[in-house]
Amino acid sequence: MYFSGRGVNKSYVNAQKHFRLAAKWNVTQAQYSLGEMFARGLGTTLDYVEAAKWFREAAEQGYAKAQYKLGFIHDSGLGVAPDYQEATNWYIKAAEQGHAKAQYNLGLRYAMGNSVAQNDGKAVRWYRKAAEQGLAKAQYNLGKMYNANRGVARDYGKALKWYRKAAEQGFAKAQYNLGKMIKNGRGVAQDSKAAAKWYRKAAEQGHAKAQYNLGVRYAKGDGVFKNYIYAYMWLDVSASNGHVRAGKSRDILEERMTVVDKSIAQRLAKVCKKQLNDHIFSLSELREVFCR
Repeated sequence: MYFSGRGVNKSYVNAQKHFRLAAKWNVTQAQYSLGEMFARGLGTTLDYVEAAKWFREAAEQGYAKAQYKLGFIHDSGLGVAPDYQEATNWYIKAAEQGHAKAQYNLGLRYAMGNSVAQNDGKAVRWYRKAAEQGLAKAQYNLGKMYNANRGVARDYGKALKWYRKAAEQGFAKAQYNLGKMIKNGRGVAQDSKAAAKWYRKAAEQGHAKAQYNLGVRYAKGDGVFKNYIYAYMWLDVSASNGHVRAGKSRDILEERMTVVDKSIAQRLAKVCKKQLNDHIFSLSELREVFCR
């Protein structure tokens, strides 16, 4: 109650006192909560060593959330020496109890051969378990496996399905890949307008390849109205994110633009970059700049 502030004034200090009392009686939720408080510095100083201690107390009693956190701690070397095999062991315990993030991390390990023998089939199995629980990054990776013929037979329809599930949760990489598949007509009828929609969603989250592709769409009028100003803006933003081809395409496009249009485009790009850096993309603000 003190931790959440339900019915009483929120107090992490008082919450910790009560969690400690319960932890002495091996209440796993209390042990886990203490671990969380030390890991996040809530009501106490940040202390990963103490966090690892309490996560272990709960993990050894079979508490899945604590098993996952203990695996993560060993993975990242927070409060303990990095130990990838120990991390894997705890991920397995949590994953077998249905913990989605542990299942995803286990899938990553099998895909990469990190502390386990590389096995795409097992990677797909664990990605699928996490994906079916709605974990966007697992849905994305499962889509990639179907797209790349890894661990499962290539199936563009299923790749598209899983990309879409992740994309609809706002996962930028999935939004870009979904746009790319729709643009190329893989697993679905080719649709330039729908492709541009997904490129835009990823671009507005800072995805450099999506920004480049959206810029190209505006330059050609492919799926969007042809507009050199917006094309320049997105190409310039993409170039600032390290996309080499975007910078070259922007420079070529610049030669076709009037001095006035180029000035507007540069102002738009400046505002757009600031918005993306501040994570507050606003199309209406860009339109205001466009109309000045």
